[in-house]
Amino acid sequence: MTRALYSLCGADERHLFSPHCWKAVMALAHKGLDFEEVPTTYSRIAAIGGGFSKTVPVLDDNGRLVSDSFDIALYLEEAYPDRPSLFKGEGGKALSRMIEGYSQMIIHPAVMRIALLDIHSILDEGDKAYFRTSREERLGKPLEEFAAGRDAEREAFAAKLEPMRHMLKFQPFIGGDGPLFADYIVFGALQWLRIAAGLAMLAPDDPVMVWFERCLDLHESRGRTVTAA
Repeated sequence: MTRALYSLCGADERHLFSPHCWKAVMALAHKGLDFEEVPTTYSRIAAIGGGFSKTVPVLDDNGRLVSDSFDIALYLEEAYPDRPSLFKGEGGKALSRMIEGYSQMIIHPAVMRIALLDIHSILDEGDKAYFRTSREERLGKPLEEFAAGRDAEREAFAAKLEPMRHMLKFQPFIGGDGPLFADYIVFGALQWLRIAAGLAMLAPDDPVMVWFERCLDLHESRGRTVTAA
Protein backbone atom coordinates (compact mmCIF):
# COMPACT_ATOMS: atom_id res chain seq x y z
CA MET A 1 0.00 0.00 0.00
CA THR A 2 1.34 3.40 -0.96
CA ARG A 3 -0.07 6.62 0.42
CA ALA A 4 1.58 9.99 -0.22
CA LEU A 5 0.80 13.51 0.86
CA TYR A 6 2.31 16.31 -1.21
CA SER A 7 3.15 19.19 1.13
CA LEU A 8 4.54 22.65 0.46
CA CYS A 9 8.19 23.21 1.34
CA GLY A 10 10.80 25.95 1.15
CA ALA A 11 14.25 25.75 -0.39
CA ASP A 12 15.09 23.38 2.46
CA GLU A 13 12.80 20.39 1.95
CA ARG A 14 12.60 19.94 5.71
CA HIS A 15 10.89 23.33 5.91
CA LEU A 16 7.25 22.19 5.54
CA PHE A 17 5.27 25.27 6.49
CA SER A 18 1.82 25.36 4.84
CA PRO A 19 -1.13 25.59 7.27
CA HIS A 20 -3.34 23.61 4.93
CA CYS A 21 -0.78 20.84 4.55
CA TRP A 22 -0.40 20.62 8.31
CA LYS A 23 -4.16 20.12 8.62
CA ALA A 24 -3.90 17.13 6.27
CA VAL A 25 -0.82 15.77 8.06
CA MET A 26 -2.61 15.83 11.40
CA ALA A 27 -5.77 14.33 9.91
CA LEU A 28 -3.82 11.38 8.51
CA ALA A 29 -1.99 10.93 11.81
CA HIS A 30 -5.28 11.14 13.71
CA LYS A 31 -6.60 8.27 11.57
CA GLY A 32 -3.45 6.28 12.31
CA LEU A 33 -2.64 5.89 8.62
CA ASP A 34 0.89 5.39 7.32
CA PHE A 35 1.92 7.88 4.66
CA GLU A 36 4.93 9.46 3.03
CA GLU A 37 5.07 13.23 3.09
CA VAL A 38 6.48 14.46 -0.22
CA PRO A 39 8.13 17.92 0.02
CA THR A 40 6.84 20.02 -2.88
CA THR A 41 7.88 23.51 -3.97
CA TYR A 42 5.39 25.78 -5.71
CA SER A 43 7.06 25.01 -9.04
CA ARG A 44 6.54 21.25 -8.61
CA ILE A 45 2.81 21.35 -7.90
CA ALA A 46 1.86 21.25 -11.58
CA ALA A 47 3.57 17.86 -11.97
CA ILE A 48 1.38 16.14 -9.35
CA GLY A 49 -0.98 13.76 -11.10
CA GLY A 50 -0.45 15.43 -14.45
CA GLY A 51 -1.74 18.79 -13.23
CA PHE A 52 -4.45 17.45 -10.93
CA SER A 53 -4.40 20.51 -8.65
CA LYS A 54 -3.01 24.03 -8.60
CA THR A 55 -2.46 23.84 -4.85
CA VAL A 56 -1.29 21.46 -2.14
CA PRO A 57 -1.98 19.45 -0.08
CA VAL A 58 -2.73 16.64 -2.48
CA LEU A 59 -3.29 13.16 -1.09
CA ASP A 60 -2.50 10.18 -3.30
CA ASP A 61 -4.18 7.22 -1.61
CA ASN A 62 -3.16 4.27 -3.78
CA GLY A 63 -3.96 6.20 -6.94
CA ARG A 64 -6.99 8.08 -5.60
CA LEU A 65 -6.10 11.78 -5.70
CA VAL A 66 -7.75 14.26 -3.35
CA SER A 67 -6.89 17.95 -2.93
CA ASP A 68 -7.90 20.61 -0.39
CA SER A 69 -7.33 19.89 3.29
CA PHE A 70 -11.02 19.83 4.23
CA ASP A 71 -11.88 17.54 1.32
CA ILE A 72 -9.01 15.28 2.36
CA ALA A 73 -10.44 15.08 5.89
CA LEU A 74 -13.92 14.28 4.53
CA TYR A 75 -12.44 11.62 2.25
CA LEU A 76 -10.50 10.01 5.11
CA GLU A 77 -13.61 9.97 7.28
CA GLU A 78 -15.59 8.16 4.59
CA ALA A 79 -12.81 5.85 3.37
CA TYR A 80 -11.64 4.78 6.85
CA PRO A 81 -14.75 4.74 9.08
CA ASP A 82 -13.18 2.15 11.39
CA ARG A 83 -10.38 4.57 12.35
CA PRO A 84 -10.73 7.37 14.94
CA SER A 85 -13.24 9.94 13.74
CA LEU A 86 -12.17 13.40 12.64
CA PHE A 87 -15.66 14.86 13.10
CA LYS A 88 -17.80 12.56 15.28
CA GLY A 89 -20.84 13.20 13.14
CA GLU A 90 -22.48 15.97 11.15
CA GLY A 91 -22.23 18.39 14.06
CA GLY A 92 -18.46 18.04 14.01
CA LYS A 93 -18.39 18.81 10.30
CA ALA A 94 -20.48 21.94 10.84
CA LEU A 95 -18.25 22.96 13.76
CA SER A 96 -15.18 22.51 11.55
CA ARG A 97 -16.63 24.73 8.83
CA MET A 98 -17.23 27.48 11.38
CA ILE A 99 -13.69 27.10 12.76
CA GLU A 100 -12.36 27.14 9.19
CA GLY A 101 -14.05 30.50 8.66
CA TYR A 102 -12.65 31.90 11.91
CA SER A 103 -9.16 30.69 11.09
CA GLN A 104 -9.03 31.85 7.49
CA MET A 105 -10.82 35.19 7.99
CA ILE A 106 -9.26 36.25 11.31
CA ILE A 107 -6.05 34.34 11.97
CA HIS A 108 -4.65 33.85 8.47
CA PRO A 109 -4.67 37.56 7.45
CA ALA A 110 -2.79 38.41 10.64
CA VAL A 111 -0.23 35.66 10.04
CA MET A 112 0.24 36.85 6.47
CA ARG A 113 1.10 40.38 7.58
CA ILE A 114 3.42 39.14 10.33
CA ALA A 115 5.20 36.40 8.38
CA LEU A 116 4.93 37.35 4.71
CA LEU A 117 8.57 38.40 4.29
CA ASP A 118 9.77 35.46 6.37
CA ILE A 119 7.88 33.07 4.11
CA HIS A 120 9.36 34.73 1.03
CA SER A 121 12.86 34.39 2.48
CA ILE A 122 12.68 30.61 2.96
CA LEU A 123 11.61 29.82 -0.61
CA ASP A 124 13.96 28.77 -3.39
CA GLU A 125 14.79 31.39 -6.02
CA GLY A 126 12.23 30.23 -8.56
CA ASP A 127 9.46 30.14 -5.98
CA LYS A 128 10.42 33.57 -4.65
CA ALA A 129 9.64 35.15 -8.01
CA TYR A 130 6.30 33.34 -8.26
CA PHE A 131 5.39 34.14 -4.64
CA ARG A 132 6.17 37.84 -5.02
CA THR A 133 4.26 38.24 -8.27
CA SER A 134 1.19 36.28 -7.20
CA ARG A 135 0.93 37.83 -3.74
CA GLU A 136 1.51 41.37 -4.93
CA GLU A 137 -1.25 40.91 -7.52
CA ARG A 138 -3.56 39.63 -4.79
CA LEU A 139 -2.61 42.33 -2.25
CA GLY A 140 -2.37 45.21 -4.70
CA LYS A 141 0.93 46.41 -3.26
CA PRO A 142 4.58 45.32 -2.81
CA LEU A 143 5.26 42.70 -0.15
CA GLU A 144 7.36 45.15 1.84
CA GLU A 145 4.56 47.72 1.90
CA PHE A 146 2.00 45.15 3.02
CA ALA A 147 4.34 43.89 5.76
CA ALA A 148 5.13 47.40 7.03
CA GLY A 149 2.53 47.01 9.77
CA ARG A 150 3.86 43.69 11.04
CA ASP A 151 4.92 45.05 14.45
CA ALA A 152 1.46 46.44 15.11
CA GLU A 153 -0.05 43.16 13.93
CA ARG A 154 2.18 41.25 16.34
CA GLU A 155 0.92 43.38 19.22
CA ALA A 156 -2.70 42.84 18.18
CA PHE A 157 -2.37 39.14 17.43
CA ALA A 158 -3.10 37.71 20.88
CA ALA A 159 -6.49 39.45 21.00
CA LYS A 160 -7.59 37.65 17.84
CA LEU A 161 -7.38 34.37 19.76
CA GLU A 162 -9.80 35.38 22.52
CA PRO A 163 -12.56 33.02 21.27
CA MET A 164 -10.10 30.17 21.76
CA ARG A 165 -9.35 31.25 25.33
CA HIS A 166 -13.05 31.37 26.11
CA MET A 167 -13.52 27.83 24.78
CA LEU A 168 -10.48 26.52 26.67
CA LYS A 169 -12.09 27.50 29.99
CA PHE A 170 -14.46 24.57 29.49
CA GLN A 171 -12.53 21.88 27.61
CA PRO A 172 -8.96 20.98 26.60
CA PHE A 173 -9.61 20.83 22.83
CA ILE A 174 -12.04 22.37 20.37
CA GLY A 175 -13.28 18.82 19.89
CA GLY A 176 -13.94 18.42 23.62
CA ASP A 177 -11.90 15.95 25.65
CA GLY A 178 -9.80 15.09 22.59
CA PRO A 179 -8.88 16.72 19.28
CA LEU A 180 -10.97 16.69 16.13
CA PHE A 181 -10.33 18.17 12.70
CA ALA A 182 -11.51 21.54 14.05
CA ASP A 183 -8.43 21.57 16.30
CA TYR A 184 -6.14 20.82 13.39
CA ILE A 185 -7.52 23.80 11.48
CA VAL A 186 -6.38 26.32 14.10
CA PHE A 187 -3.27 24.27 14.83
CA GLY A 188 -2.30 24.54 11.14
CA ALA A 189 -2.57 28.32 11.23
CA LEU A 190 -0.41 28.66 14.36
CA GLN A 191 2.06 26.04 13.13
CA TRP A 192 2.46 28.14 9.96
CA LEU A 193 3.34 31.14 12.12
CA ARG A 194 5.58 29.08 14.43
CA ILE A 195 7.65 27.76 11.54
CA ALA A 196 7.82 30.97 9.50
CA ALA A 197 8.25 33.67 12.15
CA GLY A 198 7.87 32.20 15.63
CA LEU A 199 5.22 32.57 18.34
CA ALA A 200 7.03 34.94 20.68
CA MET A 201 3.97 37.21 20.76
CA LEU A 202 2.13 34.61 22.87
CA ALA A 203 3.18 34.02 26.48
CA PRO A 204 4.06 30.43 27.44
CA ASP A 205 1.22 30.34 29.97
CA ASP A 206 -1.35 31.72 27.52
CA PRO A 207 -4.14 29.10 27.39
CA VAL A 208 -3.86 29.06 23.60
CA MET A 209 -0.14 28.28 23.82
CA VAL A 210 -0.84 25.52 26.36
CA TRP A 211 -3.40 24.05 23.92
CA PHE A 212 -0.95 24.46 21.03
CA GLU A 213 1.78 22.63 22.95
CA ARG A 214 -0.68 19.81 23.56
CA CYS A 215 -1.33 19.67 19.82
CA LEU A 216 2.40 19.61 19.06
CA ASP A 217 2.66 16.53 21.29
CA LEU A 218 -0.14 14.65 19.51
CA HIS A 219 0.54 11.65 17.30
CA GLU A 220 4.08 10.99 18.53
CA SER A 221 4.87 14.73 18.45
CA ARG A 222 4.36 14.97 14.71
CA GLY A 223 4.09 18.77 14.94
CA ARG A 224 7.56 19.02 16.43
CA THR A 225 9.25 17.38 13.44
CA VAL A 226 9.73 20.85 11.92
CA THR A 227 11.61 23.36 14.07
CA ALA A 228 10.29 26.80 14.97
CA ALA A 229 11.71 29.99 13.49
